[in-house]
Amino acid sequence: MTLKGFLLAAVALFGVVGAVRAAPPAALAPVEGRVVWVDFWASWCVPCRRSFPWLNTIHRKYGPAGLQIIAVNLDKDRSLADKFLAEVPAEFALRFDPAGALAKEFEVQAMPSSFLLDADGNVLESHFGFRTADMAEYEKGIEAALAKSQSQAKEAAR
Repeated sequence: MTLKGFLLAAVALFGVVGAVRAAPPAALAPVEGRVVWVDFWASWCVPCRRSFPWLNTIHRKYGPAGLQIIAVNLDKDRSLADKFLAEVPAEFALRFDPAGALAKEFEVQAMPSSFLLDADGNVLESHFGFRTADMAEYEKGIEAALAKSQSQAKEAAR
């Protein structure tokens, strides 16, 4: 197993990992946030219909503080994604990965699968599935990542 494979397996098991990348994957570009929430979804995913309104709220609340949300659709047929989006609009960035290359890189295991990344692309947290009962926990992780990012930015400015 490669180091990258080991670290991604650690993310799957423990949800937290140290430095893995020097930057977020190029397929996510442009990445504008200091902290990035990457959400893999599909049109047939029932929990995704519940996660999108929450993601819209989080985007409005934390976007100005440096959070970028990128939702990556895995449908092979783009029209299915477009139909979903007409019913459940997204106020955040979208990417389309019909071949599943980016999903393979993140070793996506469930729909939705979400990854909280720092500015260097390191995975801070991973979540498989979406549970409304866990929304406060997800938000705490985002707040902690943003606080750390802001602290590092202040240090760098000195």
